[in-house]
Amino acid sequence: MNNGSGISKIRPLVIRSMTLPDLDSVVRVEELSFPHSWTRDQFTTELEREPVSRCHVAVMEDDGTGPVAGFIMAWLVEDELHITNLAVAPEVRRGGVAAALLEQSILEATELGAIWCQLDVRATNTAARGLYSRFGFKLLGTRKRYYHNGEDAVVMGKDLKISV
Repeated sequence: MNNGSGISKIRPLVIRSMTLPDLDSVVRVEELSFPHSWTRDQFTTELEREPVSRCHVAVMEDDGTGPVAGFIMAWLVEDELHITNLAVAPEVRRGGVAAALLEQSILEATELGAIWCQLDVRATNTAARGLYSRFGFKLLGTRKRYYHNGEDAVVMGKDLKISV
């Protein structure tokens, strides 16, 4: 089942570290996901910010070389993981890609000593807020007019010492 994008919902999902050659696909997913998207230069900066930045892609090929189905960006600072960006290609949304990326990011962070995870999400993004709630994230507050269009951000956090 291929929908013309090169991504099939029935292929295996592989999550791996993001690399510079992934950026064309990552920028495509970003631009299709957000009205005010990150630039290629911003993604490049994140990839070069090691060891703080944690960048992963989900691809739908056994060998990890297929088209990017989604990505997650995070900072691991001391014992806190901060999710900075998570997006999934429109043609494979609601298929578990975001959940797999989030789960992998949290697992890696806890293995590296993280005990807390926090993120901001658009107040109107009910699908993302539902995903984070299912993972045990709790509402911490609101950042008024946080986004470029004046929309509020909901701040959510999760104690990583408590299992999902």
